Amino acid sequence: MGEFVRVEVEDGVATIRLDRPKMNALNGRVQRELIDAARQVSQDDEVGAVVLYGGEKVFAAGADIKEMAPMSYAEMSGAPSRLLQDFTRELAAIPKPVIAAITGYALGGGLEVALTADFRVAGEGAKVGQPEIQLGIIPGAGGTQRLSRLIGASRAKDLIFSGRHVKADEALAMGLVDRVVPDAEVYTAAKEWAATFTGGPAIALRAAKQAIDRGLEVDIETGLEIERTQFAALFATDDQAGGMKSFMEEGPGKAKFTGR
Repeated sequence: MGEFVRVEVEDGVATIRLDRPKMNALNGRVQRELIDAARQVSQDDEVGAVVLYGGEKVFAAGADIKEMAPMSYAEMSGAPSRLLQDFTRELAAIPKPVIAAITGYALGGGLEVALTADFRVAGEGAKVGQPEIQLGIIPGAGGTQRLSRLIGASRAKDLIFSGRHVKADEALAMGLVDRVVPDAEVYTAAKEWAATFTGGPAIALRAAKQAIDRGLEVDIETGLEIERTQFAALFATDDQAGGMKSFMEEGPGKAKFTGR
């Protein structure tokens, strides 16, 4: 457990909880603690799914501008910019279903954290955006890449070029979030969604996530080969054998999986 990031596990769902008052600003320490948290939940066989959560009032308002402002080009081009990429890359690489529970603001680096998740649940009062352009910079923790892959280049350019904040209903309409619920229900909704993946075929879920994510980065022929190799590899698992046996003997939806 870090100073500003903690991991809580309940019934197979891990919550990676940001807790750096007042706005969960993502300084270097928080970024390193998020790396540690991502690795922890990735390696924990008791964890079937993950929720990213910033608390009842705010998800994360962005990177720590006070920490970054004094840096020169020479300083930022080294470890700090690499850390921005590394911590979001580590979150995106969690080999389990990940749901971001967005309350309040998810801006700049905060939105980039949410973009590493597989799904996003937002409160009705949430606002998201990439306002870095208003500081004379661009997103540096994956925003230009993950946002454009999620909602398309034109919509991503609109948000990044303008730096505007987007309300939950517009974010839902453009596919930036997947569900909108009352603010008080965000965390519960995310946990309930995450719980649907626990007890499932963990190796197959990991394979599906890797095939989709890696496939988006390559041409379709390479993507199909990634899919083929992942598909074939699952025939070495107990879950595949048990799942197909259950289907033939009992019908669909009754298999019990062990994650092996």
